Amino acid sequence: MNVVLVHGFGDTGRLFRRLWLDLEARGHLCHAPTLRPRDGGLGMEDLSGKLASFIRANVPRGAPVALVGFSMGAIVARHYLQARLDAGSARAFFSIAGPHRGTISAYLHGGVGVRQMRPGSAFLRDLEAGAGALRGLPVFTYRTPFDLMVVPSRSSRIASAHERVLWCPFHSMLPGHRPLMDHIAGELARLEAGVRPG
Repeated sequence: MNVVLVHGFGDTGRLFRRLWLDLEARGHLCHAPTLRPRDGGLGMEDLSGKLASFIRANVPRGAPVALVGFSMGAIVARHYLQARLDAGSARAFFSIAGPHRGTISAYLHGGVGVRQMRPGSAFLRDLEAGAGALRGLPVFTYRTPFDLMVVPSRSSRIASAHERVLWCPFHSMLPGHRPLMDHIAGELARLEAGVRPG
């Protein structure tokens, strides 16, 4: 399966090196673009559009694709799925510490995209209002209670998603956390076998 990995604030696609290598060893084709500006300075919609362009250029039309987003990248991936995706190609969405209900740490930076991740922002309200677009798509959320970037960590929840709480000591370590990588790989295997999410 094509797996598109979407990095978080200030990161690059290299953030996913461990997860990329693990999934490719299991037979998946991974893509990890670096979306600019990396701080979301032009807004989440801008990065979502750049993600759409990357996928159009690198994933054959109609080929099955799973989206994995980390932190801000989970918000970008969700916006893409709800607003830009060509119907029928998405197979799953894995959201790693995505501040879907906002994070108070977003008050520490004044950029456009970061302001959109503040609790109660118009962008997040619109995203939630369009959540019906995810209906029927397997969605998984991951969080750690020790997260100091997505505060509170429970703001990473998406209604009707399968949630996993992981005892990972740091936000930045989540994408390479072995239990998380094993769970994503297991769910991708289940999807390819036609088995419902566990």
